[in-house]
Amino acid sequence: MDQSAPTILCLASYFKGESFLEAAKELGATVILLTRKKLAAEDWPWAAIDEHFFMPDLKTQPNITYAVAYLARTRRIDRIVALDDYDVITAASLREHLRLPGLSESAAYRFRDKLAMRARARDKGILVPEFVQALNDEQMRDFMARVPAPWMLKPRTEAGAMGIKKIHHPEELWRGLDQLGDERSHFVLEEFVPGHVYHVDSIVDQAEIKLAAAHSYWQPPFNVAHEGGVFISRTLPETAAEHPHLLAMNAEIIAGLGLQWGVTHTEFIRAERDGRYYFLETAARVGGANIADLVEAARGANLWREWAAVEIAQARGQAYQPPPLRNDYAGVMICLARQKWPDLSAYQEPEIVYRMHKKYHAGLIVASPDYDRVEWLLADFHDRFQHDFLAVAPALDKAPE
Repeated sequence: MDQSAPTILCLASYFKGESFLEAAKELGATVILLTRKKLAAEDWPWAAIDEHFFMPDLKTQPNITYAVAYLARTRRIDRIVALDDYDVITAASLREHLRLPGLSESAAYRFRDKLAMRARARDKGILVPEFVQALNDEQMRDFMARVPAPWMLKPRTEAGAMGIKKIHHPEELWRGLDQLGDERSHFVLEEFVPGHVYHVDSIVDQAEIKLAAAHSYWQPPFNVAHEGGVFISRTLPETAAEHPHLLAMNAEIIAGLGLQWGVTHTEFIRAERDGRYYFLETAARVGGANIADLVEAARGANLWREWAAVEIAQARGQAYQPPPLRNDYAGVMICLARQKWPDLSAYQEPEIVYRMHKKYHAGLIVASPDYDRVEWLLADFHDRFQHDFLAVAPALDKAPE
């Protein structure tokens, strides 16, 4: 079978991954986009998409399997890629049904299900916060007797900080579980570990890490989502004491969870109590909140485009060749805005390399070879964003439909 022009089916329950689609087409792939009907009017890069199809949603079974199997009657599909976190399990299920390479359904759960990834990491000897599935009453009582409050009640398959609740006493937990009803087994209860949160974003090919970029959040994403504030992440210098620990743990996670190729976004916390590093969660996709733009500004590699290159190299039986990489520094900052279209014209510093254009959001990325300059700009912009734009809204429990 000729693999010089592989066909990639891309699933997208939300509008994202435009750079992946463009890069895949530029590299010679036939690109098929399957997305939700409500996203038909979004600004997809139509010139890079050979065929597109719409469905009411991409999660209802057996509808999605029937639809893709029908497409496969007249199209040779070589790879299935989930552009959004919510499509990771669906893509894996379709791969298994069509017998295509990539993460199997059981392996995909390790990159999607917060309980599965914690259990796997713990089994591999990786340090994780104490946790228990919100299932058996006796096991949960034992957990609460052993692990001091507060605790974090987390939905197993929501993205980011959505749906997470901080629980301060047992009665509060039992009331919350009563409200969840039959959904409670889809949650995990975890000890609350105060500390500093980091993320490492990686490109992987043939089980080998080709790029691992470590970053430090200004404050934990949970705090921003639930208390309001300006989201900030920035490049962690290779000379930082945390850097080797984060890269080593990141490599353990990727190997332990069994990713052979693709991209990852993995979060860790350095605990205040003991200074040790704990694994929080991972995902086999590009991080949100303009993380791809942040990495590109500092390292010169766009994670979406490189992911496409990895997938196509795999389909062709070739080794992926990463681009030349820089070692600059960058920082991203985003907040909800009071204005429908925030005016960023007062921000004219030459280090600004990206300006967000999204309703009710203000955002910038700064980049420089000088780490201290990036830190200074982020501190200055943080205060200005709070004054000029910042709005606070209740945290979402689930992603909008």
